[in-house]
Amino acid sequence: MCQIFRSVVLYSAAFVVFIATSALADSSILRVHTGEDIQIDLSEDDLLALPQVEFTTSTIWTIGEVTFSGPALRTLLDTLDVADSDLELTAANDYSVRIPADAIEADAPIIANRIDGKPFSLREKGPLWIVFPYDSSERYQSETVYSYSIWQLKSLRVLGP
Repeated sequence: MCQIFRSVVLYSAAFVVFIATSALADSSILRVHTGEDIQIDLSEDDLLALPQVEFTTSTIWTIGEVTFSGPALRTLLDTLDVADSDLELTAANDYSVRIPADAIEADAPIIANRIDGKPFSLREKGPLWIVFPYDSSERYQSETVYSYSIWQLKSLRVLGP
């Protein structure tokens, strides 16, 4: 009987650890790889704690003008001390794109986590979308920049300068 009780206690403890670990993993909204073995999981709160940039623009994927907000990608890279690095970004469907460091400016692109002030779902191209202020300059209206505008962003890998 003592062996059965011990097994139940150990199983229960393992289940609690599994649930706690799953809850922590579920809070991650963006996985950042900054080195070979360095991985940082960021939550929505982590991204909201960074200074937010907001702009209104039209896109080739939406109807009319939309207000996007979120931290500048450059701000995140500066915070992680990996600015001036090329990046590989990957979406939930495993689409990936490489963005050269010289395409990342102080306030563009942003990691949009709000559309018109509200979080948006995977179905709505969220919860994270790399967005440029397309209407503000012709330099943001190219196939190259559109290809950088990855939605359903799930991970970012720092490739180095």
